[in-house]
Amino acid sequence: MTTMTTAPRGGFGYRHPRMRLAGLLSAPMAWLVVIYLGSLAALFLTAFWTIDDFTGQLVKTFTLKNFQQVFTNSAYYGVVLRTVGIALLTTAFCMVLALPLAFFMSRVAHPKWRPLMVAMVLTPLWASYLVKVYAWRAMLQPEDGVIAWFLSPLGLGGPGYGFLGIVITLTYLWLPYMILPIYAGLTRLPNSMLDASSDLGAKGGRTFRSVVMPMIFPSIVAGSVFTFSLSLGDYITAQIVGGKVTMLGNVVQTTYVTNLPFAAAVATIPVIIVLLYLFAVRRSGALDNL
Repeated sequence: MTTMTTAPRGGFGYRHPRMRLAGLLSAPMAWLVVIYLGSLAALFLTAFWTIDDFTGQLVKTFTLKNFQQVFTNSAYYGVVLRTVGIALLTTAFCMVLALPLAFFMSRVAHPKWRPLMVAMVLTPLWASYLVKVYAWRAMLQPEDGVIAWFLSPLGLGGPGYGFLGIVITLTYLWLPYMILPIYAGLTRLPNSMLDASSDLGAKGGRTFRSVVMPMIFPSIVAGSVFTFSLSLGDYITAQIVGGKVTMLGNVVQTTYVTNLPFAAAVATIPVIIVLLYLFAVRRSGALDNL
């Protein structure tokens, strides 16, 4: 009679399930990294080429002509500043709106209602991007829009299409990406710290500034990475509700057919800005405690 023996747990030949899962995922992840980094490398490389004016063919010779044109032409330089300003304002508005909403969800609402409220925050993300933007186009109409109708008794007009319309629409689109990180940070905030602040005589405002904000600052930064980067690369919203206002994405859209290297140079600028933003966030240490 023979008995079967198995390798002891943790012995030679044994592989932990997590190790086996990592081995299965390593090949797809490697391909994703290669494709993603390869695409970025192709983008950066093309940005330093030019187009022959006579033949329309690519001239694969290194030059900084495209970037010089962006930063010396006042029109393109203004588009860069406008796009960054829209992204910063959108991030600021998302933060102002997300803080009280996330605080109510995590600290005021009854625990049994919190999953429902999180689902309600996520619900707009399930709707079509274009449907939401066109809905805001209808609401932002200068005379017949809902916002203009609401503000007319106050003697105020609607924002209409333009810079402010883009910021309002982008704020609505990316607000959930700011609410959820802040909500997660507030749920991890110990009640003992709030009680200790109250016992030491701090009022609500002082507790919020000195205790709550430092604790959830990494969560705010994490949310800002999403809202800032998504707003920086958007172009459809500007095309629908921006009127005559253009962003960097619109420049790429209109030039990539006739001048691919210049479009690549313009598309490189948001990537560089986001990388600098991530570098500054990393140096600040804001993400170490997430």
